[in-house]
Amino acid sequence: MRYIPNTEEQRAAMLDVLGFSDEEELFGDIPESLLFSRSLKLPPAMSEMEMLTHLGALAASNAHAGEKACFLGAGMYDHFIPAVVNHMALRQEFYTSYTPYQPELSQGTLQAIFEFQSMICALTGMDVSNASMYDGASAAAEAAFLAGGTTKRSDVLVSRSVHPETRRVLATYLPLRGMRLVECDIEDGVTNLGDLKEKISGETAAILVQQPNFFGCLEDLASLGAVVKESGALFVVSANPIALALLEPPSSFGADIVVGEGQPLGNPLSFGGPGFGFFAVREKYMRKLPGRVVGKTTDREGKPCFVLTLQAREQHIRREKATSNICSNQNLNVLMATVYMSLLGPQGLREVAEQSLQKAHVARESLCAEGGFSPLFGAPFFNEFALKSPKPVERLNRHLLTEGFLGGYDLSLAYPEYPGGWLVAVTEKRTREEIERFAVCAGRCGE
Repeated sequence: MRYIPNTEEQRAAMLDVLGFSDEEELFGDIPESLLFSRSLKLPPAMSEMEMLTHLGALAASNAHAGEKACFLGAGMYDHFIPAVVNHMALRQEFYTSYTPYQPELSQGTLQAIFEFQSMICALTGMDVSNASMYDGASAAAEAAFLAGGTTKRSDVLVSRSVHPETRRVLATYLPLRGMRLVECDIEDGVTNLGDLKEKISGETAAILVQQPNFFGCLEDLASLGAVVKESGALFVVSANPIALALLEPPSSFGADIVVGEGQPLGNPLSFGGPGFGFFAVREKYMRKLPGRVVGKTTDREGKPCFVLTLQAREQHIRREKATSNICSNQNLNVLMATVYMSLLGPQGLREVAEQSLQKAHVARESLCAEGGFSPLFGAPFFNEFALKSPKPVERLNRHLLTEGFLGGYDLSLAYPEYPGGWLVAVTEKRTREEIERFAVCAGRCGE
C-alpha cells in the first residue's frame, strides 16, 4: 500500500484483543539472538508528495523501450501491444481472479484459458497444450522431466545454441531428479549435428533445441528430428511463438514436446518480466502434462462449459503421484496473450513475423554497410542476428544509449569464444528511419 493503513489506536485495540501489552510481547516467542538489535540505516521520513517525487526521479534513471528505440532482444522482444490487451487484463473479473477451482463461478477465466490452449496447439501443430508455465526456462525443465519419466533415461542433450539462461535453469533442476545435462557444440551459429550424434547415448532421454535459436539462426529441424527418432529419445523444441506464425510448425519435424517463452505475445518487456511459458505435447503424452489443463464439455442441460481436467498436479492428488509439483500458471499473462492472438488472428501474426524478418535483414545490411560490422554467422536467421563488432560492445551500447537507442546484447557475456559478438533484434515496431539512424550512429561510435 502507498500508506500505512492502521492507526496507533487500531494497533493498540488489536493488541488488547490478543491480550498483549505491546508488539514486543506479541513477538516474545522469538529468541532474542534472532532479533535485529541495531537501528536501520534509513533516510529521514518523507511526506507522500515528497516520496512520489523521489520515486519518480529514481524511475527516470531507467532507460526503457517506451522512450528509446529498442534493438535488444536475447529472449525478450519489443513488439507492439494493442491498447485493448491491457484494457481486458485490467477488468476486475480477470485481474482479481486466481485459480478457477470452482468452474460454476469461473467460466470466463476457464474459457479464456481453453482458447489459449487451442491457439498454442494451432501455432505449434501439437495435439494438447497446458494452461502455461512460469516461463520458457521452467517449461524446458518440465519437458526434460517428462522425457526422463517416459523413457526411464537420465541424460538431457541440449544444444549450446539454446538460451544460456534456459541451460542454467536445466543445470539447476536436473540433478534434483537424478538427471544430467549434456551440452553439444555449435557450428556457424547452429547445432553441430556431428557432435550431437557423438554425444547421444542409451541414456539420452531428450534432445532440446531452440527455433530460432539464441543467435536468431534457424535450426535444421528436419535433420535434427531424424537423428532424435533414431536414438529413441524425445525431441523437444523451444520455439519463438511469433516465428511460428511464419515457419513450419515443430510437429512437422517430429517434435514430441514444444515449449517456449510467451512474452512476445502481447506481454510488455517490464524490465525482464513476468512472462509465461507455454507447453504443448503429442496426444500420447497428455496425461503426463505438468500444471493444469482446461477441457470443454457440456453441463447437464447440454450447454457447453469448461472445467479443469487431467489434474495430475500436487494440489489435486498425492504429491508422490504427481507428474510435476509445479503448482500455478501465469494466468494474467496468458490472458494478455490470448487477447493479443485473438485480435491479430493468423494473418496478423504472420504480418508481425514477416515485418520482423524483413526489417531484421534490412538492419543487418545497413549495419554492415555503414558501421564496418560483419556477420558472425552465415546461417539463415529470423528477427535477430549476430554481428562481429569492430568496437568494444559495452562502449558501443553506451554510445547508442546517448543517441536514443537500446543496443544489442553482448554475446561475450555468455559465449567467451565470441569476443565482440553483438546480438541485434528487430521487430515490426522499428521504422526504416530508426534502422538507418541506428546503423549510422553505430558506425560513428568512437569518432
